Amino acid sequence: MDDIPLGVLLGALFFLIILSAFFSGSETGLVSLNRYRLKHLAKTKHRGAVRASRLLERPDRLIGLILLGNNFVNILASSIATILALRYWGETGIAIAAGLLTLVILIFAEVTPKTLAVLRPERFAFPATLILSPLLVALYPLVWLVNIIANGFIKLLGIDVKEGANQELSRDELRMVVTEAGAMIPRRHQQMLTNILDLEKVTVDDIMVPRNELAGIDLDDDWSDIVKQLSNSQHTRLPVYRGDTNNIIGILHMRNTLDLFNRPDASKEGLIERMQKAYFVPEGTPLNTQLLQFQQEKRRLGLVVDEYGDVRGLVTLEDILEEIVGEFTSDPATHIKEVHRQKDGTYLIDGSANIRELNRVMHWELPTDGPKTFSGLITEYLESIPEPGTSLMLAGYPVEIVHAKDNMVKTAQINPAFRRADDSQSAA
Repeated sequence: MDDIPLGVLLGALFFLIILSAFFSGSETGLVSLNRYRLKHLAKTKHRGAVRASRLLERPDRLIGLILLGNNFVNILASSIATILALRYWGETGIAIAAGLLTLVILIFAEVTPKTLAVLRPERFAFPATLILSPLLVALYPLVWLVNIIANGFIKLLGIDVKEGANQELSRDELRMVVTEAGAMIPRRHQQMLTNILDLEKVTVDDIMVPRNELAGIDLDDDWSDIVKQLSNSQHTRLPVYRGDTNNIIGILHMRNTLDLFNRPDASKEGLIERMQKAYFVPEGTPLNTQLLQFQQEKRRLGLVVDEYGDVRGLVTLEDILEEIVGEFTSDPATHIKEVHRQKDGTYLIDGSANIRELNRVMHWELPTDGPKTFSGLITEYLESIPEPGTSLMLAGYPVEIVHAKDNMVKTAQINPAFRRADDSQSAA
């Protein structure tokens, strides 16, 4: 060793530090790769992504290879540094060489390459696979031996190395990915995607038209009244019943009645012939399930029934789609018939207004984990039927009871402009 020129030793030391930086950066770069972007690039036949995916299939082998190479070059660099120190400074130079080499490796072979690899993992990891892939083949017996020993200790801890890390995202994690996508996904599309994730949290009970608001055809009415109702209907589909909405016998599509009015022999029997069979939906059905049911059954409307078979309301395909894409009208106060905008900026809200619809259209934040209607929310909070003039702070919104009748709040006034940020609730 004494015959080796100084320049050769210094060159070898410099080269080993570069190799150490390569192994350190490669490890961090490959581990820092976005697994979902990597899968996408691999499917598009990106060569670097394909090689990286193969290496990451067995992370124990990859880590074994990198650490084997990194430790080898670091130990060899330490040995060369020791030879240089003994040659020129004697035994006291060993400590100096150890300190200097530690500082050099820490800065140039650890911190710097790993930082660069974290900031630009693809630009660091993909080229590195050109060296690591053939190196793994060349050193496979040694890497295999190291892995056998290391994996033996890992199995003692009850961990199966072949399982790999769990890369499945939970719903909340996926929502976080969507919301943090920034400019990559338009804000409107982000909202739609998060609404899709929330579909299974919402049931048909939350968005249905309640039974007392159902518009339908009563076959017990006079034929002239039925014709008048059909002529003035604002709906394309109407339930048909006898006497009571619990006795629904079918669904009538308005387009099927166009020829009926031109026939002199038009009658209820002809109306019944044009009906479709009613489609019933159990209460509590999640919206994601019901959306698939509508698709499979080729339906656009369903009647929500409870466990006793009584009709509770009506849900449509459009209602579910609005939960995803939002309302189809631009003016919320004209879309929700229960909302009446006042000149002073306040709103008169009918007690029958659906809370989820109010939140979605008006961009309010009323609680939705309890009653479904605005009246129910007020009475649940007050635990009594309020008198007109009663004021309360509901979820931070100032609310005043305007009219109460028949054991429910008929009309209440809300002023969202004065909402309290602390969401405190009080009543007077």
